[in-house]
Amino acid sequence: MLTFYFSPGACSMASHIGLEETGVSYEEKPTLLAKGEQKTEAYLKINPRGKVPALSVDGKVIVENTAILAYLARRFPETNLMPDDPLEAARCIATMAWLSNIVHPAYQRYMRPERFAEGEAAQATVKDLGRKSFWASCQEIDASLHGKTWMMGAQYTVADGYALVFYGWGVRGQFPMGELSAYTAWKDRMLERPAVRKILESEQNVLIKAA
Repeated sequence: MLTFYFSPGACSMASHIGLEETGVSYEEKPTLLAKGEQKTEAYLKINPRGKVPALSVDGKVIVENTAILAYLARRFPETNLMPDDPLEAARCIATMAWLSNIVHPAYQRYMRPERFAEGEAAQATVKDLGRKSFWASCQEIDASLHGKTWMMGAQYTVADGYALVFYGWGVRGQFPMGELSAYTAWKDRMLERPAVRKILESEQNVLIKAA
């Protein structure tokens, strides 16, 4: 039994899309960050770090998008959500790790500088640096997508759902995402995938509202 803990609008959307792409049945457990539900005693028993996403697999819990997505791709190989070649699979995991470790924190610094510094002057600096770093990452994604259909090339993988999180965050943060032609064209292809659209609609994602 798969039980998925997520919060609409959060980075957990990546694993939500990955789950839906597998076509397997799973139970959804919304855990609303805005209401602090990730800090409740009940949820901390699931993930003591108080973060989403979390995936319970027959009572054993996996956390972090990169781990959850890699697990799904390996457990359901018939879905072709990860390259078969070991080198290309490693590159796919590396891409997801970069999204998690670099792109995500940059956006957090831009949106929540108070979490990283004290005092208005320091927070303003953190916010500005976060904005510049996030936008540079979006430009890097855009450049990497030129001449490719999906993030890893011709094959759709779990990395694609993860990258969509940040296009949506860019729109939400009022970045000029439309200037990124390859990233935007890729986003449009993503919205044509039934599993992706289903999750975006269920989470009331800004990309559906803007479409």
